[in-house]
Order: sequence, then C-alpha cells, then structure tokens
Amino acid sequence: MLQLVKLQTGRHAQMIDITSKVQDIITQAKMIEGIALVYCPHTTAAITINENADPDVVHDILLRLDEMYPWNHAGDKHGEGNSAAHLKASTIGASELIPVVAGRLRLGTWQGIYFCEFDGPRSRSFYVKVQQGESKD
Repeated sequence: MLQLVKLQTGRHAQMIDITSKVQDIITQAKMIEGIALVYCPHTTAAITINENADPDVVHDILLRLDEMYPWNHAGDKHGEGNSAAHLKASTIGASELIPVVAGRLRLGTWQGIYFCEFDGPRSRSFYVKVQQGESKD
C-alpha cells in the first residue's frame, strides 16, 4: 500500500512531527509486522528520525544546519537562490525505513519521524509505503 500525505508548511525552515500520520496509515492498513518507508519527493525538503520529546532539539538542528549552510553565500550560482535548502535536504536525506512490530512503529523511546522543510512555506507531500512482513508459520 502506497499513500500520499499532503501538508502545508508554515515557515521557511521547520521540522514537522509526522509520526502519528505514519502510525495512522499503518493502523488503517491493519499491518501487524513489516516495514514502513517514508519518502519525500522534494529537493528542498527531507525526512529524518530524531528526538521528539524536547523541542530544543529541533531548534538546535535547524540552527546548526543554518550555520553549515547559510542562506546567502557569495559562491552560490543556483539561479533560484535556494542552494542552502538543496544542501540541507541532501544532508538529511529523502527517506527513512522503520520496522513495524505488533502494529506499531518500532521507534526508540524518544524518537519521532519528521518532515523537514528548508524552503517554505509551501504545499508539500510525502509518501508512506507499508509492506507486510512474512508470517513465521
């Protein structure tokens, strides 16, 4: 099962916790054991797994990415002026693969799945592909 999820980002750079949206898709699919692939089809956005208990972690990630890839860099040649967003998206990555056990995402205690916006605000989307595991019978 492949499902498209649409969302609207609200800021230039932000990380949106999409864990519950992915879990809802697993629940709707009635999947017990398997894997869930979360994929971002955008070149200036990304998907990552990180801590979702302390909002300062998200703040710090975005801050450090801005330090590594400043929005305005004298050497950038890309005509759209968003090279920093492309670099951030490539650094974070386009997808995450998460095991599903007993109908639940097998994430660590403090982990959540994030959609990372680096060139917003925009209308965005991501895909969730769930694949049922083989029975051990």
